[in-house]
Amino acid sequence: MRPPRITVLGECVADAFTEPAPAANELALRVLPGGGPANTAVALARLGTPARFVARLSSDVFGRLFRTHLEASGVDLSYAVPAAEPSTLAVAELDARGQAAFSFHADDTADWQWTPGELARVDLSGTACVHTGSLALVRRPGAAVIEEFLATAASRATVSIDPNVRPLLVHPDVYRDRLAHWCRLADILRLSEDDLELLLPGTPPEQACDTWHAAGARLVVITLGGDGALVSLDGERLRVPATTTRVVDTVGAGDSFTAGLLHHLGERGALGGRLTGLTLDDVAEAGRFAARVAALTCSVAGPNPPWQDQLTRSATTADA
Repeated sequence: MRPPRITVLGECVADAFTEPAPAANELALRVLPGGGPANTAVALARLGTPARFVARLSSDVFGRLFRTHLEASGVDLSYAVPAAEPSTLAVAELDARGQAAFSFHADDTADWQWTPGELARVDLSGTACVHTGSLALVRRPGAAVIEEFLATAASRATVSIDPNVRPLLVHPDVYRDRLAHWCRLADILRLSEDDLELLLPGTPPEQACDTWHAAGARLVVITLGGDGALVSLDGERLRVPATTTRVVDTVGAGDSFTAGLLHHLGERGALGGRLTGLTLDDVAEAGRFAARVAALTCSVAGPNPPWQDQLTRSATTADA
């Protein structure tokens, strides 16, 4: 059975990575299309889920890059808004472990300028899940418009949120102030251990899950890097191990994990409502699949999630 459509709402970001330059007084950058929501939409489409991406795409050189990349991956851009503002740019520096530190160039860019009219035209009929998060959910003026859209979407689709905290651009207090409200809107909350430390410093993951369940989220997933992930469904919990891989960098790994999780749940018919009938075993199976998707993303440079046939080949190799 083909998975149901998932609609992703949020930003595209041009991820610029430093490369060796021909002269000591020069800096060479390799620019890849990124942004958490865009990465998730691409990963979903490559896995075989019909993925619609609702975004504001600039007409500048980066915006044209985004559009080409998304369409080449099979993402539906029928509700993308042509934007006059420039694209958002992030310059990444990788450490020895492949972890990226970003500096952002994001003032007055296209991604944050949503109006109620732009989102009012989005038809969610046939959409089983709406996924969003990251900067678009906290950057003004568009953040409040997106929250209103989610409140409407919740009556007809499963809602998934990934906070993806970016403290260099938005203070963590802004996320903390809105998180309880997001949990009331969301059925699924996926975040990283770095997000957890920024949102609830020093809080054990299990305790954080209980806090967010109490606020309204049924399924909470905290990814823990090389230690796998903690999945918690209404307070029932287990750990999902990470998939071993050679790490080139970790850019986009969390977004790929989210896509793998949603894709697997969609294939099993679990999306479209309030996760009724979902069991912890179902979530564990989805988490193991998501870990494989994330591992393949870590094995290549930049936010470049795997296609379904790559995932199939990797599973065949692992079983050999």
